Amino acid sequence: MRKSRYRRIMRFFSGVMARELWWDVLLPKAGLGAISRRTRKARMRRIAIRYRTLAIRMGGVLIKVGQFMSSRLDVMPREITSELAGLQDEVGAESFAAIRGEVEAEFGGPLHTRFFEFDPVPLASASIGQVHRARLCAATSDGEPCPQVVVKVQRPRIQQIVEADLAAIRKAGSWLQRFRSVRRHANVPALIEEFSRSLYEELDYLNEGKNAERFAQNFAGRPDVVVPNVVWSHTTKRVLTLEDVGAIKITDYGAIEAAGISRAEVADKLLDVYLKQVFEDGFFHADPHPGNLFVLPAPTRPHGGPRGWKLVFVDFGMTGTLSAEAFSGLREVLLAVGTRDASRLVRAFQRLQVLLPGADLDLLERACKRVFDTLWGKSTREMMRMSTADFSAFVEEFGELLYEMPFQVPENLILLGRCVSILSGMATGLNPDFSVWQGLAPHVQKLVEKDAGTGWRLVLKELGDVARVLFGLPKRVDDLVSRIEQGRVDMRMPEMKQHVARLEHSVRKLAGCIILAAGLIAGTNFYLAGHIEIAAALGAAEVILLGWILFGR
Repeated sequence: MRKSRYRRIMRFFSGVMARELWWDVLLPKAGLGAISRRTRKARMRRIAIRYRTLAIRMGGVLIKVGQFMSSRLDVMPREITSELAGLQDEVGAESFAAIRGEVEAEFGGPLHTRFFEFDPVPLASASIGQVHRARLCAATSDGEPCPQVVVKVQRPRIQQIVEADLAAIRKAGSWLQRFRSVRRHANVPALIEEFSRSLYEELDYLNEGKNAERFAQNFAGRPDVVVPNVVWSHTTKRVLTLEDVGAIKITDYGAIEAAGISRAEVADKLLDVYLKQVFEDGFFHADPHPGNLFVLPAPTRPHGGPRGWKLVFVDFGMTGTLSAEAFSGLREVLLAVGTRDASRLVRAFQRLQVLLPGADLDLLERACKRVFDTLWGKSTREMMRMSTADFSAFVEEFGELLYEMPFQVPENLILLGRCVSILSGMATGLNPDFSVWQGLAPHVQKLVEKDAGTGWRLVLKELGDVARVLFGLPKRVDDLVSRIEQGRVDMRMPEMKQHVARLEHSVRKLAGCIILAAGLIAGTNFYLAGHIEIAAALGAAEVILLGWILFGR
């Protein structure tokens, strides 16, 4: 099984490599780069569609890889990320006999000795494991029915499947790294190792239980947030048992409204809880898809008023932890967004160390300013009412910038970015008039107060930043004038550099073609005049020149 999976994955990536070698290497060398560039978007979309089909058919790690790639807006083409964005970790269920075997192997005895009841029909099934309802006993000491639990069990042979899939993906990654166009944007082996570490953490259910308890401790003072208790007596590295809270799925809008709960309030609380995780705790739930978030209605409605409810989080296999440096950088991001300061936002990116050497900071600042000018203060409904042409042009410009600029974002920040993307979709579904700007305001205010006390420290800090810029301005102007006089002004815009380089390349090839034609005419005349040696020498030179025209960089 391992060998067949490995070969199947390698066949897919070998085909991708062969086609891209033809389109992105051989055709440009033959002077047909325009065809390659014109068809690039369609080719990327076809590759993503084929990968999506393969991942759904094979399951295993490939679905996780697809989800990981869909979040890497910093290094993957937008055609690939958009096509893989909807890839769900849902595959066919394992047979109950196989699941029973896994549970019995973990606990070293028959299933009925550990669980009084165990539902053979799974609640959910994913690439790593699946979930079943169960009961630990017939009744409690008070004579009440024993409460239900949910049991998460890993699939049989999942460890071997993961190892085979990762081996194939590592080999394909080493091939990809040989392409200059790929190497320029990403360190593929490093990305694969980041993904591998995250995946092996998900395979350890003991670690997931500890994450759940840490999350619950962070929200101990928030009765409106619920985390199911871990039943440690029935938990191992491959089996996780939790209390069953029996709540409403967060995307079941009809059930939420029927319970008398405001969908807009759910959207607002969801954002508030995540902002607390990031900007107060530095530890966040990194997989907020609809199957992991629920709404738990209160048993009664107080005095006919609005019904109380709680937000429920499950599945802590994927979490993110922010270092002090990352926390400081994200704090600057929040302040920059809250104050619409594009320059401060770029400095925050630098502090987060997500910009590799060579980043065009001026172009990035202009792009951030355009984001603020275009989207600031708008609700989701207002954004949807924007002119299709304007919005498409904006997305096209900024999406291409993300791919062209030398970004490489650390894994935890990628997890955070993925959370933001998923949460945005959830909040919009709950409340089409949802405005992230209103949700950010209280947290920005809290950070400002924490940072500046009465406010005078913040004023002095901003004045100091302005003063440093003003004092350095004369020298920068003098340097710019000197560079203009010496003809040393460098264009840093990536697209402009590419266009100029292509133009220079085309001019050189055109000159080579003219020389080749002239040489052919001269060689033919020398041959007809009987000067065989001269004609042969010219012929050899023409062959070398033709090789340079076809294959020279």
